[in-house]
Amino acid sequence: MAVVAVVDGVAGASVGLLPLVALGPAFAGLVGSWERTVVVGGLAVAVVCALGAVDGLFAHRRGFAAVGAVVGVTVAAVIAAVTRQRREQELANVRSIAEVAQRVLLRPVPRSAGHLRAAVSYTSAVAEARIGGDLYEVVASPAGVRVIIGDVQGKGLDAVETAAVVLGAFREAAHDEKTLEGVGERVQRAADRTISGEKFVTALMVEITPVGGATVLNYGHPPPMLVRSGGRVDFPEPPSYALPLGVGLPTGERAEAFPVAFRPGDQMLLYTDGVTEARDGTGVFYPLGDRAALLADGDPENALEALRVDLIRHVRGPLHDDAAMLLLRYREAEGVPAAPAGA
Repeated sequence: MAVVAVVDGVAGASVGLLPLVALGPAFAGLVGSWERTVVVGGLAVAVVCALGAVDGLFAHRRGFAAVGAVVGVTVAAVIAAVTRQRREQELANVRSIAEVAQRVLLRPVPRSAGHLRAAVSYTSAVAEARIGGDLYEVVASPAGVRVIIGDVQGKGLDAVETAAVVLGAFREAAHDEKTLEGVGERVQRAADRTISGEKFVTALMVEITPVGGATVLNYGHPPPMLVRSGGRVDFPEPPSYALPLGVGLPTGERAEAFPVAFRPGDQMLLYTDGVTEARDGTGVFYPLGDRAALLADGDPENALEALRVDLIRHVRGPLHDDAAMLLLRYREAEGVPAAPAGA
């Protein structure tokens, strides 16, 4: 508006720029509130009237046409601003409800679970993809510490609802079932009953005992990263991958649990594909195995935060998918006495 006024004052009325003052309220309606749009529109009308009077345009229809154009654009911009604000508020309400539901669903992971210490990191994607279906849980059961991490296909409230089904079944089965295979079968049945359409859940379940190492069940999920006490990094693969949860397994086909060596001084990182599939500007995936040294901090939460910061730095911007990470360590390795498994 200021530029139009200056050019009109310098070039004179013959240029015919006066109607362009309507750009002020038009842009105000796109980015501001309706109140601000009204103020800018009133200012635009004042500018048009002042310039029209100086240029002597009100002696002809041209001046009134310019005022009418500004008033018309202002009214349209106010209507657009009101509609936009209403839709933004509705979207914010839905997103807020979904985020609260997700926070309630993903309860804080205990810093100590049985003989282990745990830390979790959840980095949400931005904008509409911010509400995701990544899930995790740590349960100290009589059989040992049982852990799940998973990723629901899709976003939004449907993904949160699916994650709630899987987590609810796992929390109940983790305390009741004697074996990890039994836990997996109950979660599988619950997912098959409730998940419909093309949705599915990739999941990784781990059972860790003080003397028996770890047992892993993999339902189409990225393998855990094991960082040995000497710095060696392993990604233990299952003998055969099972289908994700909710796809529906044929009768008799079950996920096969397999043992993994996990000793004091080792670290186990469970993660979702939002970590390994994060790309930089050139399309290079995040090299998780090469970043294992970032987990050297004595505090597992600080170690996981260092890895999260490095992940964001690699992407150089917002993530395109949620990224959940869960780090497990033996308490004895940090000089902390182990608690009973049922504590």
